[in-house]
Amino acid sequence: MEACKLPDYTKVPPQAFEIVRQTKTIALVGASPKEERPSHQVMKYLLEKGFEVIPVNPGQKEILGKKCYPSLRDIPAEIKIDTVVIFRRPDMVLPIVEEALARGVKNIWLQEGIVNEEAQRLAEASGARIVMGFCFKKVHQLLPED
Repeated sequence: MEACKLPDYTKVPPQAFEIVRQTKTIALVGASPKEERPSHQVMKYLLEKGFEVIPVNPGQKEILGKKCYPSLRDIPAEIKIDTVVIFRRPDMVLPIVEEALARGVKNIWLQEGIVNEEAQRLAEASGARIVMGFCFKKVHQLLPED
């Protein structure tokens, strides 16, 4: 297995910056209660920066004081999700993207190291924007302060 190549943050696609700027509510799939996990660190950062973050993890009831849902399907329909941020292995991404699109989510974000071309084709064919292989938190940190 080849080593995970870190993305070049000098080449972030303009669409990634647009998504971060326009996002208020995030469903974070693969959220973890373990402080050492990247998904926990990213969720904590996003909450501190004023984002509404809805953790998704079937094994948890609550993470960082937020009610946790087993899947995107289980999040109440009245909660509008701007972006789904996915912390799952590439081979587990497609059904999550299908759920997100079924909910009408227009932005899909696959974290660093996560690329799935089939999910990308599906998202784009459905009119959604998709970013793969970049960290939402790191892209947010690159935005100029208002």
